[in-house]
Amino acid sequence: MILDILLSSYPLFLKASWLTLKLTAVALLLGCGVGLIIAFFRISSSKVLNYIAHIYITVIRGTPLIVQIAILYFGISNLVTLSQFWAGAIALAVHNGAYIAEIFRGAIQSIDRGQMEASRSLGMSYPLAMRRIVLPQAFRRAIPSLGNQFIIGLKDSSLVAYVGMQDLWGTGLSEAASNYRQLETYMVVGLYYLVMITIFTYFVNRLEGRLATGRAPKKQAKDNSVAA
Repeated sequence: MILDILLSSYPLFLKASWLTLKLTAVALLLGCGVGLIIAFFRISSSKVLNYIAHIYITVIRGTPLIVQIAILYFGISNLVTLSQFWAGAIALAVHNGAYIAEIFRGAIQSIDRGQMEASRSLGMSYPLAMRRIVLPQAFRRAIPSLGNQFIIGLKDSSLVAYVGMQDLWGTGLSEAASNYRQLETYMVVGLYYLVMITIFTYFVNRLEGRLATGRAPKKQAKDNSVAA
Protein backbone atom coordinates (compact mmCIF):
# COMPACT_ATOMS: atom_id res chain seq x y z
CA MET A 1 0.00 0.00 0.00
CA ILE A 2 1.04 3.58 -0.64
CA LEU A 3 0.44 4.41 3.04
CA ASP A 4 2.95 1.78 4.10
CA ILE A 5 5.67 3.32 1.96
CA LEU A 6 4.76 6.81 3.16
CA LEU A 7 5.11 5.79 6.80
CA SER A 8 8.16 3.57 6.48
CA SER A 9 10.25 5.71 4.11
CA TYR A 10 9.30 9.27 4.98
CA PRO A 11 12.64 10.14 6.70
CA LEU A 12 14.50 9.10 3.55
CA PHE A 13 12.15 10.94 1.22
CA LEU A 14 12.12 14.09 3.39
CA LYS A 15 15.92 14.20 3.27
CA ALA A 16 15.85 13.67 -0.51
CA SER A 17 13.18 16.39 -0.89
CA TRP A 18 15.36 18.85 1.00
CA LEU A 19 18.28 18.02 -1.31
CA THR A 20 16.02 18.53 -4.33
CA LEU A 21 14.91 21.94 -3.03
CA LYS A 22 18.51 23.02 -2.35
CA LEU A 23 19.63 21.85 -5.79
CA THR A 24 16.75 23.66 -7.49
CA ALA A 25 17.30 26.88 -5.53
CA VAL A 26 21.03 27.01 -6.31
CA ALA A 27 20.49 26.07 -9.95
CA LEU A 28 17.80 28.71 -10.48
CA LEU A 29 19.80 31.39 -8.67
CA LEU A 30 22.76 30.71 -10.94
CA GLY A 31 20.38 30.44 -13.89
CA CYS A 32 18.99 33.90 -13.15
CA GLY A 33 22.52 35.30 -13.25
CA VAL A 34 23.28 33.53 -16.52
CA GLY A 35 19.89 34.53 -17.94
CA LEU A 36 20.34 38.20 -17.09
CA ILE A 37 23.76 38.30 -18.75
CA ILE A 38 22.47 36.56 -21.88
CA ALA A 39 19.45 38.89 -21.94
CA PHE A 40 21.80 41.88 -22.02
CA PHE A 41 23.71 40.19 -24.84
CA ARG A 42 20.42 39.80 -26.73
CA ILE A 43 19.51 43.48 -26.46
CA SER A 44 23.06 44.68 -27.01
CA SER A 45 23.99 46.62 -30.15
CA SER A 46 27.04 44.38 -30.52
CA LYS A 47 26.57 41.78 -33.25
CA VAL A 48 29.15 39.51 -31.61
CA LEU A 49 27.28 39.44 -28.28
CA ASN A 50 23.98 38.93 -30.10
CA TYR A 51 25.47 36.01 -32.01
CA ILE A 52 26.84 34.38 -28.84
CA ALA A 53 23.45 34.69 -27.11
CA HIS A 54 21.60 33.38 -30.17
CA ILE A 55 23.83 30.30 -30.45
CA TYR A 56 23.57 29.58 -26.72
CA ILE A 57 19.78 29.82 -26.64
CA THR A 58 19.39 27.83 -29.88
CA VAL A 59 21.58 24.97 -28.66
CA ILE A 60 19.97 24.78 -25.21
CA ARG A 61 16.40 24.97 -26.49
CA GLY A 62 17.09 22.55 -29.34
CA THR A 63 18.58 19.65 -27.37
CA PRO A 64 17.08 17.42 -24.62
CA LEU A 65 17.81 18.37 -21.04
CA ILE A 66 19.03 14.88 -20.12
CA VAL A 67 21.64 15.08 -22.91
CA GLN A 68 22.77 18.51 -21.68
CA ILE A 69 23.06 17.27 -18.10
CA ALA A 70 25.11 14.25 -19.16
CA ILE A 71 27.46 16.32 -21.36
CA LEU A 72 27.89 19.12 -18.84
CA TYR A 73 28.14 16.77 -15.86
CA PHE A 74 30.85 14.57 -17.32
CA GLY A 75 32.51 17.51 -19.05
CA ILE A 76 32.77 19.50 -15.83
CA SER A 77 33.95 16.44 -13.92
CA ASN A 78 36.78 15.92 -16.42
CA LEU A 79 38.01 19.49 -16.04
CA VAL A 80 37.43 20.23 -12.36
CA THR A 81 36.75 18.05 -9.33
CA LEU A 82 33.23 18.94 -8.24
CA SER A 83 30.69 17.21 -6.08
CA GLN A 84 27.62 15.72 -7.74
CA PHE A 85 25.55 18.51 -6.21
CA TRP A 86 27.54 21.34 -7.76
CA ALA A 87 28.01 19.61 -11.09
CA GLY A 88 24.26 19.00 -11.29
CA ALA A 89 23.44 22.55 -10.18
CA ILE A 90 25.69 24.06 -12.85
CA ALA A 91 24.22 21.82 -15.53
CA LEU A 92 20.67 22.82 -14.55
CA ALA A 93 21.68 26.49 -14.34
CA VAL A 94 23.03 26.44 -17.89
CA HIS A 95 19.78 24.90 -19.11
CA ASN A 96 17.42 27.22 -17.21
CA GLY A 97 19.54 30.25 -18.07
CA ALA A 98 18.48 30.07 -21.72
CA TYR A 99 14.78 30.25 -20.87
CA ILE A 100 15.24 32.85 -18.15
CA ALA A 101 17.23 34.98 -20.62
CA GLU A 102 14.23 35.17 -22.94
CA ILE A 103 11.97 36.04 -20.02
CA PHE A 104 14.24 38.89 -18.96
CA ARG A 105 14.71 40.09 -22.53
CA GLY A 106 10.97 40.29 -23.12
CA ALA A 107 10.40 42.05 -19.79
CA ILE A 108 13.15 44.62 -20.41
CA GLN A 109 11.97 45.36 -23.93
CA SER A 110 8.39 45.77 -22.69
CA ILE A 111 9.41 48.87 -20.73
CA ASP A 112 8.73 52.09 -22.62
CA ARG A 113 11.93 53.38 -24.24
CA GLY A 114 10.95 56.87 -23.19
CA GLN A 115 11.87 56.01 -19.61
CA MET A 116 15.45 55.22 -20.59
CA GLU A 117 15.64 58.38 -22.72
CA ALA A 118 14.26 60.50 -19.87
CA SER A 119 16.78 58.97 -17.44
CA ARG A 120 19.67 59.65 -19.79
CA SER A 121 18.49 63.23 -20.27
CA LEU A 122 18.69 63.68 -16.49
CA GLY A 123 22.36 62.77 -16.56
CA MET A 124 22.17 59.07 -15.65
CA SER A 125 24.56 56.68 -17.35
CA TYR A 126 23.07 53.75 -19.27
CA PRO A 127 23.99 51.16 -16.57
CA LEU A 128 22.64 53.38 -13.80
CA ALA A 129 19.37 54.02 -15.63
CA MET A 130 19.04 50.31 -16.36
CA ARG A 131 19.65 49.39 -12.72
CA ARG A 132 17.45 52.05 -11.10
CA ILE A 133 14.67 52.61 -13.62
CA VAL A 134 14.28 49.77 -16.11
CA LEU A 135 15.25 46.59 -14.26
CA PRO A 136 12.96 47.06 -11.21
CA GLN A 137 9.96 47.39 -13.53
CA ALA A 138 11.17 44.53 -15.73
CA PHE A 139 11.57 42.19 -12.74
CA ARG A 140 8.04 43.02 -11.64
CA ARG A 141 6.67 42.12 -15.06
CA ALA A 142 8.78 38.96 -15.25
CA ILE A 143 7.51 37.50 -11.96
CA PRO A 144 4.67 35.36 -13.46
CA SER A 145 6.90 33.88 -16.17
CA LEU A 146 9.77 33.37 -13.73
CA GLY A 147 7.42 31.58 -11.35
CA ASN A 148 6.41 29.18 -14.10
CA GLN A 149 10.03 28.60 -15.07
CA PHE A 150 10.97 27.92 -11.45
CA ILE A 151 8.24 25.29 -11.22
CA ILE A 152 9.50 23.69 -14.43
CA GLY A 153 13.03 23.84 -13.03
CA LEU A 154 11.95 22.02 -9.87
CA LYS A 155 10.42 19.19 -11.90
CA ASP A 156 13.33 19.06 -14.35
CA SER A 157 15.79 18.67 -11.47
CA SER A 158 14.67 15.04 -11.22
CA LEU A 159 16.83 14.24 -14.26
CA VAL A 160 20.05 14.58 -12.25
CA ALA A 161 19.18 11.17 -10.81
CA TYR A 162 20.40 9.63 -14.06
CA VAL A 163 23.94 10.84 -13.39
CA GLY A 164 24.00 9.27 -9.95
CA MET A 165 22.60 11.96 -7.65
CA GLN A 166 20.30 10.79 -4.85
CA ASP A 167 17.71 13.54 -5.07
CA LEU A 168 14.01 12.80 -4.61
CA TRP A 169 13.62 10.91 -7.88
CA GLY A 170 16.97 9.15 -7.48
CA THR A 171 15.93 8.00 -4.01
CA GLY A 172 12.61 6.83 -5.41
CA LEU A 173 14.40 4.75 -8.05
CA SER A 174 16.61 3.18 -5.39
CA GLU A 175 13.66 2.41 -3.12
CA ALA A 176 11.62 0.92 -5.94
CA ALA A 177 14.53 -1.33 -6.89
CA SER A 178 14.83 -2.60 -3.31
CA ASN A 179 11.18 -3.05 -2.35
CA TYR A 180 9.92 -4.26 -5.78
CA ARG A 181 6.87 -1.99 -5.46
CA GLN A 182 7.56 0.36 -8.31
CA LEU A 183 4.07 1.74 -8.85
CA GLU A 184 3.42 2.61 -5.21
CA THR A 185 6.92 4.07 -4.73
CA TYR A 186 6.67 6.25 -7.81
CA MET A 187 3.25 7.49 -6.69
CA VAL A 188 4.74 8.48 -3.33
CA VAL A 189 7.54 10.36 -5.08
CA GLY A 190 4.95 12.09 -7.25
CA LEU A 191 3.05 13.09 -4.12
CA TYR A 192 6.17 14.73 -2.65
CA TYR A 193 6.74 16.68 -5.87
CA LEU A 194 3.08 17.71 -5.93
CA VAL A 195 3.25 19.04 -2.37
CA MET A 196 6.43 21.04 -3.03
CA ILE A 197 5.12 22.54 -6.25
CA THR A 198 1.74 23.36 -4.69
CA ILE A 199 3.43 25.23 -1.83
CA PHE A 200 5.74 27.09 -4.22
CA THR A 201 2.83 27.99 -6.52
CA TYR A 202 0.95 29.38 -3.53
CA PHE A 203 3.80 31.73 -2.62
CA VAL A 204 4.27 32.81 -6.24
CA ASN A 205 0.56 33.63 -6.50
CA ARG A 206 0.75 35.59 -3.24
CA LEU A 207 3.73 37.55 -4.57
CA GLU A 208 1.89 38.33 -7.81
CA GLY A 209 -1.13 39.44 -5.80
CA ARG A 210 0.95 41.78 -3.63
CA LEU A 211 2.62 43.30 -6.68
CA ALA A 212 -0.76 43.79 -8.33
CA THR A 213 -2.10 45.38 -5.15
CA GLY A 214 0.88 47.70 -5.07
CA ARG A 215 0.03 48.98 -8.54
CA ALA A 216 -3.67 49.48 -7.83
CA PRO A 217 -3.47 52.71 -5.78
CA LYS A 218 -1.38 54.43 -8.47
CA LYS A 219 -3.89 53.51 -11.12
CA GLN A 220 -6.75 54.68 -8.97
CA ALA A 221 -4.98 57.97 -8.22
CA LYS A 222 -4.42 58.49 -11.92
CA ASP A 223 -8.09 57.81 -12.69
CA ASN A 224 -9.14 60.28 -9.97
CA SER A 225 -6.87 62.97 -11.34
CA VAL A 226 -8.31 62.48 -14.84
CA ALA A 227 -11.86 62.62 -13.49
CA ALA A 228 -11.06 65.84 -11.65
